[in-house]
Amino acid sequence: MDFTQKCFLIGTLLVGVAIILAVSIALPKQDHSQEREAVWGYQCVNDRCVKTAISEPSFPRDKAISLPACRLFCGSGAGLLWPQPSGELQVGNDLAHIDPDRVRFEWDEKLHPLVSLWETNRDRFRKQLKTRAQGNALKSGGKAVRIKLNVEDDSLALNYKTDESYKLTVGDGTDGELTATITAKTFFGARHGLETLSQFVLYDNIRNELQMVAAANVSDAPAFPHRGLALDTSRNYIDPESLRRTIDGMALVKLNVFHWHITDSQSFPLVIKSRPTLHTYGAYGRRNVYTADDVAQLVRYALERGIRVIPELDAPAHVGEGWERLGVTACFNYQPWENYCVEPPCGQLDPTRDAVYDILEDVYREMNAMFNRSDVFHMGGDEVSIRCWNATDGIRRWMNGQEWGLQEADFMKLWNYFQTEALNRLDKTLPADDKQRPIIMWTSKLTESPYLEQYLDKDRYIIQVWTTGNDSKVSNLLEKGYRLIMSNYDALYLDCGFAGWVTDGSNWCAPYIGWQKVYNNDLLAIGGPYAQQILGGEAALWTEQSDSHTLDNRLWPRLSAHAERLWSNPRSGWQMAESRMLLHRERLIMEGIAANSIQPKWCLQNEGSCPIGGDGGRS
Repeated sequence: MDFTQKCFLIGTLLVGVAIILAVSIALPKQDHSQEREAVWGYQCVNDRCVKTAISEPSFPRDKAISLPACRLFCGSGAGLLWPQPSGELQVGNDLAHIDPDRVRFEWDEKLHPLVSLWETNRDRFRKQLKTRAQGNALKSGGKAVRIKLNVEDDSLALNYKTDESYKLTVGDGTDGELTATITAKTFFGARHGLETLSQFVLYDNIRNELQMVAAANVSDAPAFPHRGLALDTSRNYIDPESLRRTIDGMALVKLNVFHWHITDSQSFPLVIKSRPTLHTYGAYGRRNVYTADDVAQLVRYALERGIRVIPELDAPAHVGEGWERLGVTACFNYQPWENYCVEPPCGQLDPTRDAVYDILEDVYREMNAMFNRSDVFHMGGDEVSIRCWNATDGIRRWMNGQEWGLQEADFMKLWNYFQTEALNRLDKTLPADDKQRPIIMWTSKLTESPYLEQYLDKDRYIIQVWTTGNDSKVSNLLEKGYRLIMSNYDALYLDCGFAGWVTDGSNWCAPYIGWQKVYNNDLLAIGGPYAQQILGGEAALWTEQSDSHTLDNRLWPRLSAHAERLWSNPRSGWQMAESRMLLHRERLIMEGIAANSIQPKWCLQNEGSCPIGGDGGRS
């Protein structure tokens, strides 16, 4: 083939490609999500949703309902809700086609502190409705929806006395619209009611429309006032976007406490302007930090979603990077590390150095300003090593100068010296009317008898339990009158069950804890006759083996199981919740939360066919 022929052939090919491109551009775009009608519907048979082929005349299309609609009407009416309500629940027998662009809100403009919060929640609610459509072009039309928010109190204090109850009523309004009325004592209760209302909206894939229950009555309130997540952001850095996504998920399930374990021996990512050495040398990198603006924005973001942020500055152990540059640590990065701490790098504050308390006062002052909505402070107190302090010559000399010995009781006295001085400095940074702010501390040697009674005032201290739920230390704390927050690792440590990172095999708290075990973690059974002293619980994620990229599937949907336990405190076990959990997991995915899968999707579509002892959907 000569040069002229080659040029002709290339030119012909180029013309052909241009024609193909022009035709493809001119053709109308196809919506592949609407290529064919749904061929499956559901029927409620013996309180089970049975997957059934849509056909004439045995199961005509106009009689078929979607899986979410079936789950709503087949049983108690809680089939779409997570957590299930703790009080009255009545759901009518009809669904109404609604128009998500015709949803309007009404609230009392005189309650000025709430207006901006309601504007944010209005926009969030509308976004949730459109998310339900899963990208499908919805059928036009549908009823308008009017949402009335009746709140009695404009207080934004979220504490253990806050009334988070609400009542929700859905029914026909004027001009053919639907009206949903939410009545609550506080913003927080009303926000929970709005969350429930959003879950009463479903996408019908048979008719390609958004539907909402046409009639409902709900009276609801939480079983426990402290319903939270403890998240570590120091072992691995968690970016602010991931923190916001986590708070979004918490709002979906009515959790109300984000306990931020913000620093540890591995890194100090919090920017303290008066002590810049801490983050400059303690953070993993210049971008792996949280500024005061970052914290303030997150605190506001959480408030809008009914969540308070409780900061933790763990001390006197679990300190190292950043602190070490200030010359106030003991046994930092000692080797072999297993002789001085539970994971590398080791590090504890030296309680005998006066500079420790000056630094702490500066840190406390700035943290209180950042976390200005929290009326509780977590002082940590986790895993203090006597061997670490005893390996420090200066500490031993100081103790000898006090005519103390070097036995366990003497080092507990040293720990109490630190705790007393640190608490005095914290109190100095608090407003005059807040000098008795509750302090949370982890269970430790200091929270065991006889040191507990000697050093920790039960009216000031709340103890967070990380031991097992049946540990005798728990009953001892309750018998002595202490208030507890349960994070028992045998049910609520979400980092358990992965590979060991300092050894081969599994990590220390294996096996992996499934959502079922989280769900069945009954705090009333743990508390027994003293259950009223248990304020609630926190699931905990320690991030030695997790970061922003794996965060979602470590937390969800197990955190949802924890949320229902603390909100509803159901008397039934996880088996009764399984079908709702599978639908709820789908909702988390729709909301952009990468929740772990827990069963093949076939189990969702064929209710009752997967659990051992299942009967294939027949009662």
